[in-house]
Amino acid sequence: MAAGTALLASTGCGVLSSDLRGEMPTDINVSSPMMQEGEPLPVAYTCGAEGDPVSPPLSWSGLPDDAGSIALVVDDPRDAVVFWLVYDLDPQLVELRQNTVPADAKLGQNSAGDTAYGAPCPEEGDVHEYRFTVYALDGTLDLPEGAALDLTLEAIAEQAVARGSLVTNSESTTSD
Repeated sequence: MAAGTALLASTGCGVLSSDLRGEMPTDINVSSPMMQEGEPLPVAYTCGAEGDPVSPPLSWSGLPDDAGSIALVVDDPRDAVVFWLVYDLDPQLVELRQNTVPADAKLGQNSAGDTAYGAPCPEEGDVHEYRFTVYALDGTLDLPEGAALDLTLEAIAEQAVARGSLVTNSESTTSD
């Protein structure tokens, strides 16, 4: 419980903190053919999409050789909201295609309590960062499909050995 408390206290709501395990390597390179670091999140991946929003394609490299599994956390650090939580991904996997999750992976609850990609929905002119963080874990999580957000984040924090992020933002119509 102490790890969970530290996790919640360090971030305001349970989003993983980089200082939970001291110097966690950031060797994982996360990229997407549809998103660029520091650029606005494409509308297709937000609540402004025509039809239902979809999860973006992601790829990664640089995982430690001994990784036991992979977890993905998509969050807004400013508002301390988690939009998507995928865990127990095969460590041999190098990508997620748009709007797909492998059958053997598990989805945890997001901040809305759903086990699906919950598209960001920023107000116009309100700037947010959206982090797509891939974690290399030393094993698989001992959690069922649909596990509670705080339990899943705590388990990821306890097993994370490396991480990497792709950070996008909401489009702003104003400048500060």
